[in-house]
Amino acid sequence: MKTPNSAHGHFCGLCGQRKPTNELMVCDLVRPSITALLDASHTDWRRTGWVCRGHVQDFRRKAVEDLILRERGELTALDKEVIDSLADHETLTENTEESYDEAETFGDRVADRTASFAGSWVFILSFIAILVVWVAINVIPMFTYDPYPFILLNLFLSMIAALQAPLIMMSQRRQEEKDRLRSQNDYQVNLKAELEIRHLHEKLDHFLVGQWERLSKIQQAQFEMLEELSQRKA
Repeated sequence: MKTPNSAHGHFCGLCGQRKPTNELMVCDLVRPSITALLDASHTDWRRTGWVCRGHVQDFRRKAVEDLILRERGELTALDKEVIDSLADHETLTENTEESYDEAETFGDRVADRTASFAGSWVFILSFIAILVVWVAINVIPMFTYDPYPFILLNLFLSMIAALQAPLIMMSQRRQEEKDRLRSQNDYQVNLKAELEIRHLHEKLDHFLVGQWERLSKIQQAQFEMLEELSQRKA
């Protein structure tokens, strides 16, 4: 038998508006942490037995914010993004390398290529070969153009070091920025996973408690029926 307000949906206990059933949920299914917040702000929110899912999501957001504030003492911008993704059912995993490379400039690519080449065995062996050839040529009297102590060679080496060092530092700075973005994304994904697991545990515990309560009521009703039958037979 349908209740008077079930033909075209139900009334929400918070806003009092009639809404379709798929936009509502039974008050008994609301998790305890959210129930505590609802009881504190709206004492009569259970009057219709139904509540809007949107309101539940808003209070779920508030419950998560309170949880993080209790455990960490502050709510960062990264935490707020995680809470928003929980409320909107969005994913946080992203390819940080791809998103970072989209903003890469020509100078950034030059710095990366320079750092990559300068840190390879090809560069080391090539540089040693050039030095050996330079010294070998300049020790022959008829070909000498940079005699010992090789002042021109020292000038070239100083110029290479002066240009190479800033390029390598630029590449390292970019790599640190990539690592920072990657660690932020890992932190957000891990935090969301932890919150979702907590949500599932609390929801499962709440469901099991409700099941035990219903089973207890059924068992009590069975005992009462058995007593009534025994009294009739007596």
